[in-house]
Amino acid sequence: MNTPAPAPTCGIMLVLLSLLALLPTTTAQKNDIDIYSLTVDSKVSSRFAHTVVTSRVVNRADTLQEVTFQMELPKKAFITNFSMIIDGVTYPGNIKDKAAAQEQYAKAVARGESAGLVKATGRKLEQFQVSVSVAPAAKVTFELVYEELLKRHLGVYELLLRVRPQQLVKHLQMDIHIFEPQGISFLETESTFLTNELASALTTSRNETKAHIQFKPTLSQQQKSPEQEDTVVDGNFIVRYDVNRTLSGGSIQIENGYFVHYFAPEGLPTIPKNVIFVIDKSGSMHGKKIQQTREALIKILDDLSPIDKFNLVSFSGVATQWMPSLMPASGENVEKARSYASDIQARGATNIDSAMLMAVQLLDEANRKEQLPAGSVSLIILLTDGDPTVGETNPKKIQKNVQDAIGGQYNLFCLGFGFDVSYAFLEKLALDNGGLARRIYEDSDSAVQLQDFYQEVANPLLTAVAFKYPSNAVEEVTQDNFHLLFKGSEMVVAGKLRDQSPDVLSAKVSGQLLMQNITFQTEAGVAEQEKEFRSPKYIFHGFMERLWAYLTIQQLLEQIVSASDAEKQALEARALGLSLNYSFVTPLTSMVVTKPEGQEESQVAEKPVEDGTSADALFTTRGGFRGQVGLRALAGPMTLLKRRAGVDFSKAGVAGFFPKLGAPGPLHHHHHYSPVLYDVTSDLRLSSFPMPVLESPARSGPHGRFHDVDSGIKEITTTAPPLAPIQAPPVILPLPGQSVDHLCVDIKHSQGPMNLLSDPDQGVEVTGQYEMEKAQFSWIEVTFKNLQLQVHASPEHVVVIRNRRSSVYKWKETLFSVMPGLKMTMDKAGLLLLSSPGRVTIGLLFWDGPGQGLRLLLRDTDRFSSHVSGTLGQFYQDVLWVPRAAADDCKRTLRVQGRDHSATRKLKLDYQEEAPGTEISCWSVEL
Repeated sequence: MNTPAPAPTCGIMLVLLSLLALLPTTTAQKNDIDIYSLTVDSKVSSRFAHTVVTSRVVNRADTLQEVTFQMELPKKAFITNFSMIIDGVTYPGNIKDKAAAQEQYAKAVARGESAGLVKATGRKLEQFQVSVSVAPAAKVTFELVYEELLKRHLGVYELLLRVRPQQLVKHLQMDIHIFEPQGISFLETESTFLTNELASALTTSRNETKAHIQFKPTLSQQQKSPEQEDTVVDGNFIVRYDVNRTLSGGSIQIENGYFVHYFAPEGLPTIPKNVIFVIDKSGSMHGKKIQQTREALIKILDDLSPIDKFNLVSFSGVATQWMPSLMPASGENVEKARSYASDIQARGATNIDSAMLMAVQLLDEANRKEQLPAGSVSLIILLTDGDPTVGETNPKKIQKNVQDAIGGQYNLFCLGFGFDVSYAFLEKLALDNGGLARRIYEDSDSAVQLQDFYQEVANPLLTAVAFKYPSNAVEEVTQDNFHLLFKGSEMVVAGKLRDQSPDVLSAKVSGQLLMQNITFQTEAGVAEQEKEFRSPKYIFHGFMERLWAYLTIQQLLEQIVSASDAEKQALEARALGLSLNYSFVTPLTSMVVTKPEGQEESQVAEKPVEDGTSADALFTTRGGFRGQVGLRALAGPMTLLKRRAGVDFSKAGVAGFFPKLGAPGPLHHHHHYSPVLYDVTSDLRLSSFPMPVLESPARSGPHGRFHDVDSGIKEITTTAPPLAPIQAPPVILPLPGQSVDHLCVDIKHSQGPMNLLSDPDQGVEVTGQYEMEKAQFSWIEVTFKNLQLQVHASPEHVVVIRNRRSSVYKWKETLFSVMPGLKMTMDKAGLLLLSSPGRVTIGLLFWDGPGQGLRLLLRDTDRFSSHVSGTLGQFYQDVLWVPRAAADDCKRTLRVQGRDHSATRKLKLDYQEEAPGTEISCWSVEL
């Protein structure tokens, strides 16, 4: 399209004032504790991850220094080993029965020290920390080993590694080896610290069954900037993958006399479900909690399948039901339920017992009246944020009442909102009734957490699943009977092969699907399997025995929660024995960390539990230098003068003169301009605006008037009303065919969601909701249809939904994610870019400059196809500038697909630059 040349000035006047900004000097303290090597080596063999973290440190000071080793690891992982090597002497961590370590624990507490070395640090992580004194010039090597079985969640396995050395490291390297005999179906990486500048330090190679991901940045790549010694490497590194699978009896893998059986068949139809949502609306849910619960419930209702039945029970001091019976999830019923959910208000006490019994009664009555679909699955989902306060308040009695009422017929899932609820109470309530418990963290994404949980249980595939193996072939098999198999999950059974086991291990997996019994069969050759795992050097050999022990311990710990007092002792004894035999730090064991003679006595590491903590992990130091593994240089604040509108700077002692700048042509009389002060950091784009040469500073005259020293310039009064601050428009579009000029789109008419752009050839669609009152987007959503991926941006955060799995990212938290067909990055300014080869790059931003709100950016727009459409997409179709009818350079007519739009040359803030933005002259169009 032919674009008119930018109008020279269009009567816009820019005024610059000389100003002084005070920039405090920033000093960085030299780090005496030098981490000269940090390596993370993670070997994932058939879902079992063995991770070794090695840190090598030297004390470059001439005095004794205390060095702290700190590492965050996944909550589901078990620490298996820790050691320190100081001057060639190894000081190991010894894993003991918690009772045996209690004496050392008590002594440490009595000394005023924090004895527990491990504490929970977030939703998925816990922190291990230990400190030791190091002599001048001495070196110490820390080594931490932990293991975990990766659990399949909504179709993916996730390996989470936390890296934060807090200083530049000469040798920094991460290696992740994955070996999956079933074959790797997809692989993606994500990082909260990687940037485009660091991208070359990340390499990924893979073939059908194995993958190697390496991150090895140079010192210069680690630096935040050439002037700073701070490191950018601080955050999470995540690997997600899945394996190939078919509609079969799963995959049996054998190594070193042990086997594991993975079962997650593809292609099964979804079983209809009957679900009752039991929602706490007591007074403690007031505010953000009930708002997020309403939001999540409305979206969950939208996700119900037409074959499902449902009802709602809300409770405070009294429980009430939405309908007297379960209702089909028809469009009409879902809409009525949405209306009911949106009106739920929080007030009153908490009567959990009454609400749960009401939910069970609704299912019982529907069963008696044969109103439930044959072969369907019945679920109760309880959401509460507190302990019971009225009715039956004894937790044990409530648990017994609910278990007796359910009688093994239905599955109960409990969601604990926040930390005011007893998680142990909810966990036992759920495990007693064939379900599980989950904590919902109070945050901006609580509604997404609720929706994500629902997606886990939204699609039941099989019920009453049982695994059977020849009794002469296997022994010590883990749990082999399961209530439900959900889409996107996986069942895992492990065991030991008998000494005289057959050459081929066979298995039968049976279950129920829509009132029909279904049986899968599979087998594996023992010798072939053993050979497959014996040869590769990149796997952790002997892993399958440890996988079996890990899985057995985890299941025993679950059984302990719902076991009777008589059963608990035997379960605890077995779990403890396995924990000690395989050196796992579990809730039943402790690690005693020994130290060199003359230093503090041994310290004790304990495994935290979800409901409560074992001990505080932050150390109190007595005297001497407190050294972490890296010291952060503290940067002082930067004082800048920001642009302000409507301020009489003459009263503040800021002076200047204001020559008129105008377009060629007749002069306009009586123009008065308010002085404008610009941020010294702004990148002012003034190429279109001729600027005068300022010979000398102005002086302030009486009565607020300014007089210039050059007698050729007349005085200008400043009595006119101040100019309104320049705002960023809702949308800035790069004009097709050139990269200099822009189209600024002001939205003046909007009702409901807008189709902003759609390009079927690119497989991309962008929609948004524009609020006229606030003059901003309340949300923008980008859908990549070919990738089955949605990116939903709101002022609070960004939610990426792929295959029903949600990931939440807060604005201005750096992100670097590489997945098949798409790269997703976010920088510190909060600019999220979605790009892939051959496609238009789409950017999303929460702009916090003038006219703040969500913003959309487009790059590489020449890649749009001829089929692009939408409110914004139309500007990349048949567009032309109508020949000028008048001599006004500031007004033109833009013809888009036969429809004329008035375009006016205006000064706007470019939100594509970091706040406070830069001013640009663009063609403004109202829609």
